[in-house]
Amino acid sequence: MTATPTPRPTAPTEQATIGGGCFWCTEAVFSEVRGVRSVFPGYAGGAVPNPTYDQVCGGRTGHAEVVQVTFDPAELSYRDLLTIFMTTHDPTTLNRQGNDSGPQYRSIILVHSLEQRATADAVIRELNGQKLWKHPIVTEVLPLAVFYPAEEYHQRYFERNPYAGYCMMVIAPKVAKFRKHYTERLRTTPAPVRAR
Repeated sequence: MTATPTPRPTAPTEQATIGGGCFWCTEAVFSEVRGVRSVFPGYAGGAVPNPTYDQVCGGRTGHAEVVQVTFDPAELSYRDLLTIFMTTHDPTTLNRQGNDSGPQYRSIILVHSLEQRATADAVIRELNGQKLWKHPIVTEVLPLAVFYPAEEYHQRYFERNPYAGYCMMVIAPKVAKFRKHYTERLRTTPAPVRAR
């Protein structure tokens, strides 16, 4: 009789939903963070059901471009995830990241629990106190109502289009900054895209 191998227990995961400008940038950074199990671009924080990219880019749906990050809290705490997020984009500009402007590019943390809310508020307070930026942080912190997955062509955009102009001029420097400042947080392979 052959013994059947016992399946390894799956580590419990948590989710974070964050937006810091173009979701292509945020996805590219977080797909390289050790402890991240998946990163999925989408839309949240608005009022129109099932928005499309064109509708969100029109700035009239109220949604922000966000990513939903599934992570292993034993490897990456929510606090550390938010610290990486807050220091790899400019959380002090209202409805803007670089040349990308409009409410869809606002800095936003959509919390999944009261505990996440308390952590987000504490991280913002601490970073404001450290005066890393000339201006105060304007990142919105709201409860997550609904996350709408973005269209398939947005998934792994940087990985699939590394030589596109936007990727070379905007995303690549942001990823390089993350790699430089968070070498201890780098993973060896990109996080998989979660099947929807």
